[in-house]
Amino acid sequence: MLPLPFSGITTFARSTHVPVNECGGVLAGDKPRIAVLGVPYDSATSSRSGARFGPRGIREASLLLWGYNNVQKVAPFEKLDVFDAGDADVVPVDIRATYASIEMATSTILSGGYRQLTLGGDHSILLPLLRAHAKKYGPLAVVHFDAHPDTWDLEYENQPYSHGTPCRRAIEEGLIDVEAYFQIGIRGPTGGPEDYQDALKLGARMVTYEEYRRLGAKNLLPEIHACVGPRPLYVTFDIDAVDPAYAPATGTPEVGGLTSYEAIELVRGLKGLNMVGCDIVEVAPPFDHAGITSILAANLGFEFLSLWAMQPGR
Repeated sequence: MLPLPFSGITTFARSTHVPVNECGGVLAGDKPRIAVLGVPYDSATSSRSGARFGPRGIREASLLLWGYNNVQKVAPFEKLDVFDAGDADVVPVDIRATYASIEMATSTILSGGYRQLTLGGDHSILLPLLRAHAKKYGPLAVVHFDAHPDTWDLEYENQPYSHGTPCRRAIEEGLIDVEAYFQIGIRGPTGGPEDYQDALKLGARMVTYEEYRRLGAKNLLPEIHACVGPRPLYVTFDIDAVDPAYAPATGTPEVGGLTSYEAIELVRGLKGLNMVGCDIVEVAPPFDHAGITSILAANLGFEFLSLWAMQPGR
């Protein structure tokens, strides 16, 4: 009998809670281990705050995930040991202290043999996540879903860290393999042409939404697979890649983006790649209508888990 969605403790998809400090140890069982980590931090946003409530909102929506993926034909919670590690400690007034905490928590989880699905939080948290993953796997192929390139040098004078800068900082630190770095869904007005030009100069393969509409998933996904190959892959999904008609609850919405189906189709299409980590960020529940953004984010998390459940050589 399926559990009731309105009762019980709110962990991701009702998974067992295992605190971060217990994730470094060896657990019994031979299934691949996945830890879900929340990062309730949104002090690096440039517009509407509220993503600090993202992990909680996504967890609540995840109670509706019944467990079987009918498209991928897999039951990820049967194939994987999925645990909810709770939230990383954050300091709203200190991004550097928050970064140190995120990197430490993620490194602890990875050291225990887990892979990590992270629930944000604003997109600034990507940098410490990449630092921890690159420490283990080396420079990472990255598939980056977003309306914005996030490759600004500075969003605020003398402040190198914000939710508009994590990809530039990651490239500068050698965390991203720019031979396999895709940005998907980029669109909207910018301060000038240099916003896109800078991303291209840094090595990004930018797929604007306009280009995606021409290519479609059937042409874009083979390009991603051919380029990424066996490299360790990190997938970062900023929910504003999706049109605000489908995902209104985000800090910097941009019209004319992916539909919820297109987003899920693209994530499903990453099947077979060596995904070593992933995140879903910029969900801001205070701006949601009927919880639709959190519901989409929870289902994207389910699709990420399904990819891990089908990964060759699990």
